[in-house]
Amino acid sequence: MQPPTTGPADGPGDPAVDLSGDTGTATAGTGAASGGSGEPGDSGTYKRALGTRQIQMIAIGGTIGTGLFLGAGTAISQAGPSLIIWYIIAGTILFLVMRALGELLTHRPVAGSFAEYARTFLGPFWGYATAWTYWIMWVTTGMAEITAAGQYIRYWFPDFAEWKTALISLIVLFFVNLVSVKAFGELEFWFALIKVLAIVAMILIGLAVLVIGFSDVGDTASPTHLWADGGIAPNGVWDSVMTLQIVLFAYLGVELVGVTAGEAKDPQKNIPRAINSLPLRFGLFYVGTLLVILSVVSWSEFGPGVSPFVAAFGKIGIPAAAGIVNFVVLTAALSSCNAGGLYSTARMLRTASVNGHGPRPLAKMTGRGVPALALFVSACVMGLGVWVNAVDPDNAFVYITSVSTGGAIMVWSVILVTHLRYRRAVAAGTATASHYRMPGAPYTNWLALTFFALVSALIVYNTETRVAVYVMGVWVIFLLIGYAVLRRGAKASGTLPTQATAPPTLTKDSD
Repeated sequence: MQPPTTGPADGPGDPAVDLSGDTGTATAGTGAASGGSGEPGDSGTYKRALGTRQIQMIAIGGTIGTGLFLGAGTAISQAGPSLIIWYIIAGTILFLVMRALGELLTHRPVAGSFAEYARTFLGPFWGYATAWTYWIMWVTTGMAEITAAGQYIRYWFPDFAEWKTALISLIVLFFVNLVSVKAFGELEFWFALIKVLAIVAMILIGLAVLVIGFSDVGDTASPTHLWADGGIAPNGVWDSVMTLQIVLFAYLGVELVGVTAGEAKDPQKNIPRAINSLPLRFGLFYVGTLLVILSVVSWSEFGPGVSPFVAAFGKIGIPAAAGIVNFVVLTAALSSCNAGGLYSTARMLRTASVNGHGPRPLAKMTGRGVPALALFVSACVMGLGVWVNAVDPDNAFVYITSVSTGGAIMVWSVILVTHLRYRRAVAAGTATASHYRMPGAPYTNWLALTFFALVSALIVYNTETRVAVYVMGVWVIFLLIGYAVLRRGAKASGTLPTQATAPPTLTKDSD
């Protein structure tokens, strides 16, 4: 799961979104990108300067993360080959979400994306709540990544405690972010490329095993593993359905295609192109990979906490390759924690401060253009993941991914509801229709919302994932209290509107 990398092609820029949505325009602190003062109110506008190379690779990398590299091991052991069906269904639903977001983006391309649209079409509170929920989602995702890093390290050091790896990783990444962010965009490009190459290599080697009998496992490798070893859902349909939470976590970050494309040159062309390629990416990276892996090695050979990539290479008889893949997934986890968990969340906190929706000191910058205090706050919150690892290492990944998935479902649902309100505004003549329309709306909106409601019910039902409901419930209370306090102060100064403004239209100059 790669986080948003929004900035110039040769550097990171400041990917923070308009957390409040109350200003009506997307703003970012100039200090993040150019070393400005960073005082509250010191803001500039985003530049659509991301190059095609960075956009495409970061967008691809955004749909490949710990959910596939690690979480799939748990899901395979529970659902068996039927997991492939859930990836297809979830991928279809997320494609609909992205088509809804794509229609909004081509209507009016803005930095801040869904938070700004929520403000415009649902009201100021929803812009504020959506962006802050997105922040907590990425913070908990960063927890999941350092949790995964602890599990990956045990491939080489089985006796080393996971929480120690998580703590060391967090401290190192914190200081890396504190020192410099100049090469961020280019580094994320290469991190994404490494992940893509690892998946392609897995598919090609797996096909060689199936077609020409490469390695000893070629004697038993067969597509019949998909249905012959206890059936498609060997543990029963119910156990299979219960993996949907893990499946959705694997897709976490897909919405970053829209966020990144919103910073791109020529968004009217690049946004639809990026979104339309999602089915191909989903088909190759998720469905294609699982089809090959589960044909080469029976589902019964996989277990929780073990990367299916590492396990498959080990079964094929290429232990060195398994070590290389483990290194790849380790760097992928650290990259996501570095970029989404620390880099982006720090910028989101700073932008909240600049917009008056966060403590003013969080807007301050160092001489190197780093929001150090905001970075420190994000790191401290992510440190809860280290504590969870120490208290309950066996269930840490499930707990944390459940919370991340809960936040993602909230954000994705807001996108769908916002799109419904946008279509209503178009019908009323108060918003300009986009040339890139979501197919089947509004019925497809309600289909996707129903699916998310089903997954939410499963999260509540499952005792292992139910913690997400408690955490998100507390989070909603914090949001309401925080907004009430901010609103009281802002109303006194006349800066916080009581209702959404009229939806702005897209002009040719917006490109």
